[in-house]
Amino acid sequence: MDSRSQAPYKSSSFSPATTRDDGGSRTREVDRNFSLGTLRDKRDVPHGGSREQSIKEEDEQEEGDHGARGGGGGEGPDSGAGGGGEPDLAPLSAEVDAFLAGKDEDAPVSVTEATLERFASAVELLVARSEGVEDKWAAEAGGEPSALLDAITRIAALSSALGKSPEGGGKHAAAVNRVTAVLHRAMAFLEEEFHGLLEDPRVPKTGGGEQGGAHEPDRCVLAPPPASDGGSGKESAPPYPAETVDRLRAMADAMVATGYVTECSQMFLVARRNAFDATLQGLGYEKSNIDDVVKMTWEALEAMIVTWTKAFRHAINVGLSTEHDLCTRVFAGRHAAVGRGIFADLSRCVMLHMLSFTEAVAMTKRAAEKLFKVLDMYEAVRDASPVIEAFLSADEPAAAEHHSHHSGLAELKSEIAAVRSRLGESAAAIFRELESSIRADAGKQPVPGGAVHPLTRYVMNYLKYACEYNSTLEQVFREHHHGNGDDSNPFAAQLMEVMELLHGNLETKSRLYKDPSLSNIFLMNNGRYMLQKIRGSPETNAMLGEAWARKQSTNLRQYHKNYQREAWSRVLGLLRDDGVLTVKGHVQKPVLKERFKQFNAAMDEIHRTQGAWVVSDEQLQSELRVSIAAVVVPAYRSFLGRFAQHFSAGRQTEKYVKLSAEDVETIIDELFDGNATSMTRRRT
Repeated sequence: MDSRSQAPYKSSSFSPATTRDDGGSRTREVDRNFSLGTLRDKRDVPHGGSREQSIKEEDEQEEGDHGARGGGGGEGPDSGAGGGGEPDLAPLSAEVDAFLAGKDEDAPVSVTEATLERFASAVELLVARSEGVEDKWAAEAGGEPSALLDAITRIAALSSALGKSPEGGGKHAAAVNRVTAVLHRAMAFLEEEFHGLLEDPRVPKTGGGEQGGAHEPDRCVLAPPPASDGGSGKESAPPYPAETVDRLRAMADAMVATGYVTECSQMFLVARRNAFDATLQGLGYEKSNIDDVVKMTWEALEAMIVTWTKAFRHAINVGLSTEHDLCTRVFAGRHAAVGRGIFADLSRCVMLHMLSFTEAVAMTKRAAEKLFKVLDMYEAVRDASPVIEAFLSADEPAAAEHHSHHSGLAELKSEIAAVRSRLGESAAAIFRELESSIRADAGKQPVPGGAVHPLTRYVMNYLKYACEYNSTLEQVFREHHHGNGDDSNPFAAQLMEVMELLHGNLETKSRLYKDPSLSNIFLMNNGRYMLQKIRGSPETNAMLGEAWARKQSTNLRQYHKNYQREAWSRVLGLLRDDGVLTVKGHVQKPVLKERFKQFNAAMDEIHRTQGAWVVSDEQLQSELRVSIAAVVVPAYRSFLGRFAQHFSAGRQTEKYVKLSAEDVETIIDELFDGNATSMTRRRT
């Protein structure tokens, strides 16, 4: 079994390459998995001198055979070996280059079998000696490719040229097979090196320099964003040092040019997909299937959505840009299309899997509390569209030539649009669930003391948070509005509808109170709470508008007037001289006594009942007390001034004139604090 097939993530077989015989008149198949014969065994020799010695001995044996075939052992055209020792790569490379140049120019330049054999051996020896050497990929002076890459590229070009040459299928068939076998060995070695460099992005040693990063053996991942940026940071450390990228590019050039584009692409794609997944895991994102998501409690799912949103934004804003840049740098120039294809595949694989999580969330039972997390997901997906569009635009010039690469990103763009639509529809439906909840809340038990109803608190706080997403919800309702379509802001219209529903619900609930005064206290409490919440939220205030606030203030004033009329008109009537207290200038003492008794009883009843009523807003509570006192206390003080003197001092006065004006003021100041006490208990 070819040792190359044991390397992780790599293809175990290669598609055959087609060469031509007889000037192109027919084709023959050259199997890239050509049997290497004894070379396979030599590949298993330990690194070092024994491997090199084996190759050297084989070279010497071949040299003897060539000499015998050549008729006498004199130096032939392969004498570039330096006198029968190891083959010298430089002069052999020059001969191969001349042959290749002649092929390109259709010049009649041939190449000997001996040259082919010795060049193949020289390349194989160079590959064997390179195993375990860290700086084997270092570029030569002047930026030329490394000697190893140069040799591999040359033997690949030679193999291709021989497949189209008479030498390939005729007199040099054995040597051509030897070249092909060494090419396979070189490419298997190159694959392993390419894979290793992708997995371990340490900076290799440079001649005499420091081994930067050699203490960092970890697999390469995208740098996670700072904790403060919520995963949306725009910059990230490059996944590989510049020198490593240069070497990856040189290797990729050689592999793609030699026809190993599938193997090269697969290795690169798998390595970067693993790195991308590792980065997402570092951000806390774990893959999950739809069944698991649907069964989750909301608390667990909510936490997962927070993590997903952070990871998704990082993937879009940082991860894809990093990978696009890397693909562009590694697969540059004439191989740029390969890089575009890898990037499109990587983007589609990673993002489609992340987008599948939104499908699972959309399948869970709709509930009002899910709105805000669904909107977070909607915004993240919405913001991804221009990023993908930018990648598509960048690749637009090459899209016609490489439609499959372009369509990969186009498919992702289409899926993002579909997911955005589903999330938007889900968000709109969840918000409308709030309306259904208000309609369904028809409790038959009034809130004690006329306090703010729990429904009012819930709805107003919900709307406050919803209005923080006002632009997004406007967008959602514009896309998924079921109204007449004429609204300038469909979300504002939806918000107004909710407020009207809540107002109507509270009006209905106010009728649950038997005391009309308490009904008005209830409406005042809830109306004031609504107004305060809206005034305290600039977003909500802007959405509903000043006209709504003025209307609400008018309603509150009316509730206040209604309350005073219902609760205090009888008390004030007892303090008026309506022609019954005084007849022809004389005070009717029995009537006066009854008036004081009724007033005392009325104040006791008010203190006992309205003291138990609740006005939690301190400003409203103060306004109510002040307005009541401003009417009642002066009227009672005037009444006392006119009629208290008609009682005999002592027991009679104590029996009927039980309250001073200050006592009445104190009673009023103790209203609406939720404490039910009688005036008698208070005075004892």
